Amino acid sequence: MAKEVAISKRAKITEAQEYMIFSVLIAALFFGAALALTLHFIEQISFNTEVIMAEEEAIVKYSDAIKTSGICQAPKGSIYSDEELKKCDPDSIEVSSIPNTLRYNILKNLASNEELNSVARETSSCINPKTNKNYTYAELEENYDNATSSSELKTAVQLIKICSSLRVISDALPSSKNSEALGASINKIFNDSDYAPESISVSSDSTKVSETLNSLSYSFNVESDFETALKVLTNIERSIREFDISSATISWESDISLSLQFQATAYYINPITISETTKTIKPKGASK
Repeated sequence: MAKEVAISKRAKITEAQEYMIFSVLIAALFFGAALALTLHFIEQISFNTEVIMAEEEAIVKYSDAIKTSGICQAPKGSIYSDEELKKCDPDSIEVSSIPNTLRYNILKNLASNEELNSVARETSSCINPKTNKNYTYAELEENYDNATSSSELKTAVQLIKICSSLRVISDALPSSKNSEALGASINKIFNDSDYAPESISVSSDSTKVSETLNSLSYSFNVESDFETALKVLTNIERSIREFDISSATISWESDISLSLQFQATAYYINPITISETTKTIKPKGASK
């Protein structure tokens, strides 16, 4: 009898142990799943937070770029809303309403520089039909201030770009090689000096000077009297286009005539473009 009781107790203990082990296994399984899900959610939250922060940073930089350049009116808040960007029209903005922007500084300060505006403008579009003379900057600004529509504003801004000192800057350092334009510039110097050269040789090959600057070589001869040769040299020095004379040979042909042979260099700058960039954010552990 005692033996049967002992066996029965052992069986119950064994059964209890099996239930306990099974319960522990079930609990461990649920705990493991809960832990894995928790870690997954933490990673998702961390990843989404990183994406949101990167997006907000990009939006702030984009808004700052627009505000600094003066493309749109200043936003009501710290950044532009989608609605404000949709309504943005650069051609209808009064420059006086966007002070301290790049656009304001160019059109109001740089374009009105009297020293640069003193350079002659000979394009037909720069002749004021009212005076039959070149537009003064005051007249260009008056046209802009009196514009009543976006098309008139656009035309006024275009006149300022072409007929003010802004054009002089682009002429001084062009953004393209354009060998023909360089030859025309040199020929104009000769015409202003009352001298007709026999030939002007401009190289079609360019040389890289720096990351953004390139050079073109050219050569020309001057055979004339001393006064004309001096006038040519003076006009080259006064030219708004940057010229470097690398070598020159001067020889007297007679008592009143001399010959000048020049090897020189002109420059142009690579155009600067602004493009959007893409930043890819991947979750931790994702393959690159």
